[in-house]
Amino acid sequence: MTSALEITGLSKTFGDKVAVDGIDLVVPQGSFYGLVGQNGAGKTTTLSMAVGLLRPDAGGSRIFGADVWTDPSTAKALVGVLPDGLAMPERLTGREVLTYLGLLRGLPRDVVAERAHELLAVLELDEAEKTLVIEYSTGMRKKIGLAIALLHAPRLLVLDEPFEAVDPVSAATIKTILRGFVAGGGSIVLSSHVMALVEQLCDHVAVIDKGRVAVAGPLEEVRGGQSLEDTFVGLVGASDLGAKELSWLSR
Repeated sequence: MTSALEITGLSKTFGDKVAVDGIDLVVPQGSFYGLVGQNGAGKTTTLSMAVGLLRPDAGGSRIFGADVWTDPSTAKALVGVLPDGLAMPERLTGREVLTYLGLLRGLPRDVVAERAHELLAVLELDEAEKTLVIEYSTGMRKKIGLAIALLHAPRLLVLDEPFEAVDPVSAATIKTILRGFVAGGGSIVLSSHVMALVEQLCDHVAVIDKGRVAVAGPLEEVRGGQSLEDTFVGLVGASDLGAKELSWLSR
């Protein structure tokens, strides 16, 4: 079976800093794959290269067998992306953004209208019908970003910190949508540094540390009988700083 996402030897350097150092990763079809790591570990850079938003210095990426860089039209039609710091038209309402981007993808106008209506309702953005995106909160931006990623009915979702700044009720709704997407045959790659969230949602996981894959595989195998947080700390190393007291705070 062709992998949903196959990353081979991806590398990226910014000046003297090696952000991603030869990452290899295979995401099976139908999996809910968690990508975890500390801030600055290389998760966002890896996903940006994997979906064609950032050109790698070396390596490649395939989405359901389609090469992201030599066959971008095929690859990008198969994936919905919620990137970190998503940019979108600021002076449009949520419905207008979905309509514009849906038509830009070549979807029929009636299909765009129907899907936009349903997505706005499910994600509880229909009440912001007349609100411009520039006035959206961070959580609302995450939700409209997810709507954009889902609009063209992709086979793979790549989501970078999709729950950041999202309230608990909206988070529960998003989790239901994502689980339903996987249950219907879709595949998801989700990056996060919240281990409990990954344990709750994902069946596969990869730990990224200093631009490399420290370990990857089915969640239960990676955890090895302990919590994912304990496994993660053991792999990447815990700083002694957290165990020290700040003398100036002592009474």
